[in-house]
Amino acid sequence: MKNNLKKMSLYFTLVLVPALLMTLSYGYYSFKKNNEKSIMQTERDASIYQRQLDQVIGETIKSLEVLAITFESNFTNVSDVKTALNTISGKDPRYGGIYFLDKNGNVITGTNDYLKQYNLKNQSYIKTVYQTHQSVVSDQVETLSNNKKVIAIVTPVIKNNVVQAIIVAHIRTDYIVNIIQMLTPNTFVHVESEQGVPIFSTDDSLMLNPTKHYVSTSLERVPWKITLIPKTTKIKSVVIKTFIFFLIITTIIHVIYLFFHSLSIKRQAEREKIQNDAQKLELVGTLAASTAHEIRNPLTGIKGLVQLLSEKYKDPKDQFYFSVLHKEINRINQMVNEFLILGKPTVQKMEKIDLDQVINDLNPLIYSEANLYNVHYSYQIKSEEITVLATIDQLKQVVLNITKNALEAMPTEGKLLLNLEKKSNHAYVSISDNGTGISPENLKKIFTPFFTSKENGTGLGLVVCKRIIESFDGNLSIKSELNKGTEVLITLPIYKG
Repeated sequence: MKNNLKKMSLYFTLVLVPALLMTLSYGYYSFKKNNEKSIMQTERDASIYQRQLDQVIGETIKSLEVLAITFESNFTNVSDVKTALNTISGKDPRYGGIYFLDKNGNVITGTNDYLKQYNLKNQSYIKTVYQTHQSVVSDQVETLSNNKKVIAIVTPVIKNNVVQAIIVAHIRTDYIVNIIQMLTPNTFVHVESEQGVPIFSTDDSLMLNPTKHYVSTSLERVPWKITLIPKTTKIKSVVIKTFIFFLIITTIIHVIYLFFHSLSIKRQAEREKIQNDAQKLELVGTLAASTAHEIRNPLTGIKGLVQLLSEKYKDPKDQFYFSVLHKEINRINQMVNEFLILGKPTVQKMEKIDLDQVINDLNPLIYSEANLYNVHYSYQIKSEEITVLATIDQLKQVVLNITKNALEAMPTEGKLLLNLEKKSNHAYVSISDNGTGISPENLKKIFTPFFTSKENGTGLGLVVCKRIIESFDGNLSIKSELNKGTEVLITLPIYKG
C-alpha cells in the first residue's frame, strides 16, 4: 500500500503537475495573445474608420465648395439653385438635405422642407463661418422633424471677401453607421467631439465604461475622436485549444515518463541481477570456506593410496585405471583450490610486482602450450617498469587461465596475441584470439558461477579470475564476436608507493 502511494505521488509529481502547469501557462498565454490580437485588429479597424470618415467629410466639403464657386456669379434664381442642390443630393445617399441660406441665415430653398422658413443665424457653426469664411463641420448632432439625426457641414459663398450666402449640407449619421457596419459587423464604434459631446454610435444601447480598455484615434479633417471596443476573446475557443494542448502535452510527458520509467526498471533489474550474482558468489565462497579444507584432507589420503597402488600393480590395464584416478583427483583438487579462492573475501598477501616481468616469466609456458595446440603466439610490451600491487601467483594463474581458454577456443593455426601497455594511471593487459568467439547470450552469463560451455569445465575459472582481479582493485572485461574471436582486457591500477 505504501509503495503504491509512493508510485502515485511520483506519477502525480512527474506527469500531472508539469502537464497542469504547462497547460495553465499555455491557456494564459493563448488568452493574452488573443487579447493582443484583438486589440491590434481593433487598431487597424479604427484606422480604416478614420480614413472613411475623413473621406466622407472631405468629399462633402469639396462638393459644397465647388457648388459655392458656382453660386458666386449667380445665385439670384432660386429655381436654378434648387435644381443644383437636388442634382448633388440625388446622386449621394449620404445627404439628409442640402439648403441654401442668404447672408442673414434665412433658409431660401433646399432639397426638402425640413428647414423651411428657418433662420440659422444663431447656430454656432453659422457664426464660425461668418468669422472664418471657411467650411465648417458642426460638432453637434441635430434631429430633423423626420427623426433623422444629421451632422451639418457648412460652406460660405464668398464674393468680394464678403459672405453673400451659405450652403448647409446635412450628413446622415445612419449612413455613416451603415458604412461602418458593412466594413466590420458587430463592432461597437463611438464618435464624439473634441469636447466629449457624442456624435453617433453604432449601438446606442452600449455605454463606454472607463474601467475597460478602448482603442481611440482622432480624425484629420475635424476634431472628432473615434473610440472602439476590442472584441472580447472567445473563452470557449481558448478553452478548447487549451484542452487539446493538455491532451497533447500529457501524452508527450507520459511517453517520456514511461520511457525513463522503463529505463529505471531495466537498471533496477540489472542492479538486482548483479546483487543476486554477488549473493550467489558469496554463498559459494561461504560454502567453499567451510568445506574446502574438509575435502582436501581425505583427498590427500586418497591420492597417496592411489600412488602406492599404482606402484604395486604394473599391469597396463591397471595403470590406465590409475591414470584416470589421478586425473580426476587432480580435477577435484583444482576445484577445491578455486573454492578456496572464492571463499577468501580479500587477497591476504599483496606485494609490489613488475607486471612486464611477470609476462616475460609466463611467455615460455604460453609458448609451450600454444605449440601443443598448433597456435601462433605473439606478444607486445609497449611500456617498461609497469608496477602493480597484487599477489604474483594469483596474477599468473589469471593470465594462464585466460590464455588456456583462448587456446582451447581456437582451431589449428590460430593466432593468440598478448599486449601489455600503460596509459595514464592504469596498466592494460589484452589477450585476444581469432577463435570461435562467444554468442551474445553466453556472453551475458560468462561470469555466472558454474556456467560453462566446455564439456569438462567447472564454470568457476572466469569467476575466480574476475574475483582475483577485483581484489587487486582492477577490472576484467570480455569482448567477443561469434566466429571472429574474443578479447579479454585486464585493467590494474599503477602502484605509486
